[in-house]
Amino acid sequence: MNAIAGYTFGTEQVTHSPLTLNDLELLKQTVLFTNEDERYLRLAGEVLEDQIDAVLDVWYGFVATNSHLAYYFSNAGQLNSDYLTAVRQRFAQWILDTCNRPYDRDWLNYQQEIGLRHTYAKKNQTDRVEATPHIGMRYMIAFIYPIAATIKPFLSNKGHSAEDVENMYQAWFKSITLQVTLWCAPYAKDAYF
Repeated sequence: MNAIAGYTFGTEQVTHSPLTLNDLELLKQTVLFTNEDERYLRLAGEVLEDQIDAVLDVWYGFVATNSHLAYYFSNAGQLNSDYLTAVRQRFAQWILDTCNRPYDRDWLNYQQEIGLRHTYAKKNQTDRVEATPHIGMRYMIAFIYPIAATIKPFLSNKGHSAEDVENMYQAWFKSITLQVTLWCAPYAKDAYF
């Protein structure tokens, strides 16, 4: 049993993605994601595993210093620290999933679930909180850069060659772009996506 509240990867509670595995393969091709990237993501997972709290400190610091982002974890202008803590545990697992899970049907379905949890459809339900009920898609897309750019220093902390660090970073960047693209599916009308 998984002890992370609200982490439902691979369960019946997860919404089924309307995309096919072929759709996923085409998106992977579009972001130039290859088997080599999978290998480098696994290496990144090994490198990041004991640094996850430090990575999350950077990301949470970024959100906290930008009131327009912190807004989505608040109700009537008050940050909900319990909400932030619950999301942080799933965010930590998401880093591991990004690096270590196969990008298969369960993974694709969970991307749909993550996307829904940022929209009016499911935001706040997982943690049973009252907070801003929807995150605009513009912030989902814009978050690609900080989540990608801030990871590189952590990837270089274990003495790997500059080439390996760059390859891990590129694999991470491609994966983040792929995932955020999938997270945006619930924001679009079916034919528009």
